[in-house]
Amino acid sequence: MTMDWSALAQLAGLGALLAAGPLLGLRLRSKAASPAARLRALTVMILFLTFDLIIFGAFTRLTDSGLGCPDWPGCYGQASPVGAHHDIAAAQAAMPTGPVTHGKAWVEMIHRYLASSVGVLILVLCVLSWIHARKAQDGGVRVSPWWATVTLAWVCMQGAFGALTVTMKLFPAIVTLHLLGGMGLLMLLAWAAQGYAPRPLSLKPGLRLAAILLYGLLLLQVSLGAWVSTNYAVLACSDFPACQAGQWWPDMDFTHGFAIWRELGVGADGGWLPFEALTAIHMVHRVGALLVFGVLGGFVWRLWASGQAMARVWAQRLAWAAAWQLVSGLSNVVLDWPLLAALAHTGGAAMLLLLMSFLLAQLRQSRARPENTVSS
Repeated sequence: MTMDWSALAQLAGLGALLAAGPLLGLRLRSKAASPAARLRALTVMILFLTFDLIIFGAFTRLTDSGLGCPDWPGCYGQASPVGAHHDIAAAQAAMPTGPVTHGKAWVEMIHRYLASSVGVLILVLCVLSWIHARKAQDGGVRVSPWWATVTLAWVCMQGAFGALTVTMKLFPAIVTLHLLGGMGLLMLLAWAAQGYAPRPLSLKPGLRLAAILLYGLLLLQVSLGAWVSTNYAVLACSDFPACQAGQWWPDMDFTHGFAIWRELGVGADGGWLPFEALTAIHMVHRVGALLVFGVLGGFVWRLWASGQAMARVWAQRLAWAAAWQLVSGLSNVVLDWPLLAALAHTGGAAMLLLLMSFLLAQLRQSRARPENTVSS
């Protein structure tokens, strides 16, 4: 891929311009705060914007706007669809319902603008973290810059996958990794934000182990959900609790469905991806959901039964997030994959991972030795 450095510079400039507003507002609201408090506020703000970006990324994918501008980082070499008006019009005239239209181009470029602004904010967070790390103490708390540094490296990798998503024409494995990269960025920011406000949560060893197991299962299930989405396998099963026409276990093709390195709509042998492969993808995700909800339900019940006030708060949060995810997931099937339900399901997955990230960070704080160190 030949890099268009001019378009990249313009995209970065627009990202910096968009980031300037939140940075100015944060600066005005936290003038009297300590550096550590300002860094925490910045981290939480970036986390919120990253969550929004994940939802908008899902909107981009679900509206088939991922190739609205078929090059990267610009749109036909321009910084916006305005400059690419004639190229987009020609593509839309050739294929009125194709991947390139004026509306889809704007959706795709707005997603890139938002992503670049988040990248700029993370760069600012990293720089400020290193500046304050040189200071001996900040109200008794030493600021560590390493979480911010890892987060910056992660968002750069995420940008690379975003570019590959376009240049490799929505290659399912790349799109899945891009989606998981967004979730990973959210989790990194959650761990960093929790480090600024230590609230240790002590649980019995069995519950700690259950939390780690649940976290791993959630990551696996989100990966399966991403594979369903990137292969457009949601409607492979149109019934619930059965899959198709009363069939609980229809014909499935796992070989083609889970051939990872292949083009969109193409099977392991290079031919068209059979419908049975889409059914296999959907059913594995459905069975995975059953397992996750079982483990999650048991974990929530044990948190509540522990009697600890904070543990019960976490039990309520996880229960509400699980209910949201269950309702949105069922709505996708029985309502023929409406856009709102699909976005809600993506948001629910992100929220569950976010909550578990905060919870595990608190558990880690309860086991850590008392130190005057805060990860940023």
